[in-house]
Amino acid sequence: MSSFKKNAFIYSTIVAMGGFVFGLDAALISGAFKFITAEFDLNEWQVGALGFGPGIGVLIALPLAAWASNAYGRKATLKIIAALYLISALGSAFAPSFMALFIARLLGGLAFSSITLAAMYIGEIAPAETRGKLVSMTQINIVIGLTAAYFINYWLLQVTDSGAEWITSFGIKQYTWRWMLGIEIIPALIWFGLLFMIPRSPAWLVYRGEINEAKQTLTKVIPENEIETQVSEMQLSVSESNQDRSAGTQLKAVFSKPMRIIAIVAFTLAIVQQSTGINAILTYAPTVMEQLGLGEDAAFQQAIWIGLVSVIFTIFSLVLIDKLGRRSMMIWGLVWVILSLGICAYGFGTAKYEITNEAIAEMNDIPEVNKLTTLVGKQYATDIEFKEAIKSVMGNISARDNSSLFLQKFAVLNATLILIGILSFIAAFHFSVGPIMWVLLSEIFPISLRGIAIPFFALLSSAISALTQFFFPWQLANMGASSIFIFYAAIVFVGLLILFKFLPETKNLTIEQIQSKLENK
Repeated sequence: MSSFKKNAFIYSTIVAMGGFVFGLDAALISGAFKFITAEFDLNEWQVGALGFGPGIGVLIALPLAAWASNAYGRKATLKIIAALYLISALGSAFAPSFMALFIARLLGGLAFSSITLAAMYIGEIAPAETRGKLVSMTQINIVIGLTAAYFINYWLLQVTDSGAEWITSFGIKQYTWRWMLGIEIIPALIWFGLLFMIPRSPAWLVYRGEINEAKQTLTKVIPENEIETQVSEMQLSVSESNQDRSAGTQLKAVFSKPMRIIAIVAFTLAIVQQSTGINAILTYAPTVMEQLGLGEDAAFQQAIWIGLVSVIFTIFSLVLIDKLGRRSMMIWGLVWVILSLGICAYGFGTAKYEITNEAIAEMNDIPEVNKLTTLVGKQYATDIEFKEAIKSVMGNISARDNSSLFLQKFAVLNATLILIGILSFIAAFHFSVGPIMWVLLSEIFPISLRGIAIPFFALLSSAISALTQFFFPWQLANMGASSIFIFYAAIVFVGLLILFKFLPETKNLTIEQIQSKLENK
């Protein structure tokens, strides 16, 4: 590997570490929900609010990130984001109440703009022939962070049940969820320190008129004989764009007639990525797995498989994106997503729930479990009907705290088929729309508009994500699992039709060539 490629790889790896912290932050809470719900006696809306909290934070942060990335640079903004992750992790681990935890989670959401800034920075520092791979590194780090979180949660769950003396002395059994959320402090601190090693973005330096420093930075990542050409293309991109750099004017330019196709592609990508329901599945992974009747321990185990599949197929995407191209991987990946969601919907739609005396006898450690004998012999066609029947007999608190065990004992469904569908969906997402959206957003906008355009469409994507996470507990309780997956698949299908018509191929093109291609289209 040449010194130029090595430097680009090192800088990209450091910046992409924000994805690892993001993944940890997003998934550690998945294992903590049950413990937090019991400690603070939360209802479905409050649980949804904890999932939704980071979404609110990112909605606030992205416009600020857009302004800060242009005013102070990508590097400075990334350092602020790393500090916010650190403060959020500390606040979450020591939160004394639901509201304090919600605020800490919201603060962490302010840092979720790291994904946007990472894609922007790496897209601007990476050579054209490796840009797809390097930008995708952020997605790989996200899924590695997710997987690490699932492993950590499962390990802490096993440790809690082991009864060892050191567990009591460290307070792990008493404060399991606090340890789950507090573990993020370590990687957030490391990332903050490493960000001091990266250079400022050359594209941002050209945008600010600091041409000599931009050339100096480019000497580290591309051969010397390519620097003048690269800088000239950047200057041309800036000069041909509207020179009024106010946010309103830039945003207006994003939706102007010459940028119409670019805006349609970006708008569709932003909506489709999160309308797959990916963040609802990842945020509530153990809860989703419990619906298969696996039990709490097995649900945490299966959540690990979600993380492993995410890593494997993101790596496949990274390896193939600059060979197969963005368009083909995106189109066929979305077809794969729709089919996988359909399998999940079918599996849950054909499930039955039946209460038996034998199963009740196996749960004699649950207080007043014999109340369920009044339901013996009745069969329920949906998980909604079943859960409502349990609540009517056992009460809301017992139904909530023992939901995993009730599903394990009374659900009759093809758990293997549904698990295959879920893992297939995870694979499809991380092979296609997951990483490729960020690659495309880092490619299709000119330098002068990128600072406002990428955060804007990331803001749209984050709004969809936040709503998906907020409503998921309510949907699960009121719509049922089958209807949720059908709903996700329908939205993705509409997005697939739009992208099939408008999405061009962008592999091996410079950012300026891509912009010209889209405007001509």
